[in-house]
Amino acid sequence: MKKITVIPGDGIGPEVVDSALKVVEASGADIDYEFVYAGQAIMAEGGNPLPDSVIEAVKRNKTALKGPITTPVGSGFRSVNVALRKKLGLYANLRPARSFRGVPSRYEDIDLVMVRENLEGLYIGKERYLNEEHTKAEAIRLITREGSERIFRFAFEYARKENRKKVTAVHKANILKYTDGIFLDTGREIAKEYSDIGFEDRIVDNMCMQLVKKPELYDVLVATNLFGDIVSDLCAGLVGGLGVAPGANIGAEYAVFEPVHGSAPKYAGMDKVNPTATILSGVLMLKHLGMENEADAITSAVKKALEEGKKLTYDLGGSSKTSEYTEYVISKIR
Repeated sequence: MKKITVIPGDGIGPEVVDSALKVVEASGADIDYEFVYAGQAIMAEGGNPLPDSVIEAVKRNKTALKGPITTPVGSGFRSVNVALRKKLGLYANLRPARSFRGVPSRYEDIDLVMVRENLEGLYIGKERYLNEEHTKAEAIRLITREGSERIFRFAFEYARKENRKKVTAVHKANILKYTDGIFLDTGREIAKEYSDIGFEDRIVDNMCMQLVKKPELYDVLVATNLFGDIVSDLCAGLVGGLGVAPGANIGAEYAVFEPVHGSAPKYAGMDKVNPTATILSGVLMLKHLGMENEADAITSAVKKALEEGKKLTYDLGGSSKTSEYTEYVISKIR
């Protein structure tokens, strides 16, 4: 039996995490859980949105399933998600975007994967005001060869493991000649070690246009932190939205799996939201743990449930509750 850390999160987090755990258990996966808490609710109790006990639990169990956590806009505490990634060295953010029949979308047969660098770029959070009036500010964008090499090697290793054919580097090296210059040059060097996998690069604005016009030409995308964050949401839009977009944050020792979407506090406790992204994040977790059969069983069940369309949540065009959809997915495993 393997033990994982569970972080339910804020807003709808506890509901979608509960759904994912029920589906994981129905798959037959031999897993035990340790629950710990982070975010707004726990901050109200102790003044710290990310207690040391959370970090210690993830380090102890190596793997975590996490619900979305609210990040205040413009003020308040900085992102718990970013802090988790830094403290645990989760340098790679993996965000697959895959079409499912039955999910409303403008496209069909999309199968893209975004590999996003997690610890550098503008997300290091180094900002300052440049005058007393706070009308001028600057942020530091840090890119290193070490970080770039690490994320490109992750992308190529993932592509090889998953039988992917091509890696595309997404950048702005035509303007950001030093920072993205390091990133792109490093990618080109690493690509030489993987002759079995194609390699190309695209400037980020052109990449966005290409993904809208002809997404079928792309496979694995790798980008710096901010560009990867933006482009991965675009990819989610191609397959029907964030409700079906899973995510993984992976480092050398630890891994945290979570949906891409936010905490949607206005829907908390309403048994209304779509748990598919969290369920599919559980699939990524099971694959990471070597439980391929259980992961495949869940993926197949989700595909059947969505394609049949008998028990869909409101965002998918149905009227079923979170719990009803969850039980329907479980019925497809059984």
